[in-house]
Amino acid sequence: MKPLARAYVLIASILLIGIFVQPLWYIALDAPQYPDGIEMYIWVNKITGQDESTLQNINILNHYIGMQKIEPDSIPELKIFPYVGVFLILFGLFVWWKKQPKLLYVYGFLMLILAVLGIFDFWLWEYDYGHNLDPHAAIKVDGMVYQPPLLGAKWLLNFKAVSYPHIGGICLATSCFLLIWGMVHQKWAKTSY
Repeated sequence: MKPLARAYVLIASILLIGIFVQPLWYIALDAPQYPDGIEMYIWVNKITGQDESTLQNINILNHYIGMQKIEPDSIPELKIFPYVGVFLILFGLFVWWKKQPKLLYVYGFLMLILAVLGIFDFWLWEYDYGHNLDPHAAIKVDGMVYQPPLLGAKWLLNFKAVSYPHIGGICLATSCFLLIWGMVHQKWAKTSY
């Protein structure tokens, strides 16, 4: 493996530590009745908010419009993803140590596939969360669904929902980018560095 491609692998692996120390995703709800907004953070292994009552407040709002409660203990991905993250870090360090180009491609494609599957899984969760409504809810609006945006902002009744990657998600995306760049460099760069 070319030294520069190998350096990309090492940096990409170390960057993945960021998913354990910072949230992957940020979702905020702004409305007149909540002037400070409600902020929710999705980590690799938990869901938190700007204070201890955040999830409780979101679940109360959800109850009125028929949405499901957010119960982090019932989300299997929050139990599985930490192991996937540790595996990716260790496998990356193994690839860096072995210096074999084939392992670089395996690692890069594995990382990309898992990242795409993770984003798709998150979208599916949001879809179910926003579409699978209790027909006996106190507030019903015909044709209204409450799926938060995967990325960007969206109005849900009088709430503006905003969703984007947080620092841990940016670390993951940067890691993927570095691996792609490492694979491109390994395959097509004419220099040996």
